[in-house]
Amino acid sequence: MVLVFTNIGKQTHLIINKIIIMGNTSLKQFGVWMDHQKASIVGREDATGKFELLGHESSEGARPNTSENAENNDKKTQLHKFFKTILAHMPNAEKVHLTGTGTAQEELKNYMAETPQFKNTKVEESTSESMSDEKLLEFFNTNF
Repeated sequence: MVLVFTNIGKQTHLIINKIIIMGNTSLKQFGVWMDHQKASIVGREDATGKFELLGHESSEGARPNTSENAENNDKKTQLHKFFKTILAHMPNAEKVHLTGTGTAQEELKNYMAETPQFKNTKVEESTSESMSDEKLLEFFNTNF
């Protein structure tokens, strides 16, 4: 995970403390809005808590190649790398809801089923349009 801080001061210090606090809790429920290029991840400890934004991830995508086979292999490698960066936010997941505009959420659900750490995680999926962080938090806090 890459974090970029553009200003140093009281606000940045609060963000760092929040990340440390979030990192020390054992979140169990997660939500992800995603497509093949980007993802927003939220989490909470239990059904009584509020979802909090954990981070954003983006995919590099496949690099153009003269060989179709090599390009397809690179696309699959980059997609799995993207999935791993998303899943790094949810080490103790018991329940995950995936939502997004296309098939990426189904692909991540299948990837999780093949990953020993997540094979017993309950995964649900739905379709939704891209939304701001505030709308995403509202979506998960209202519906789950």
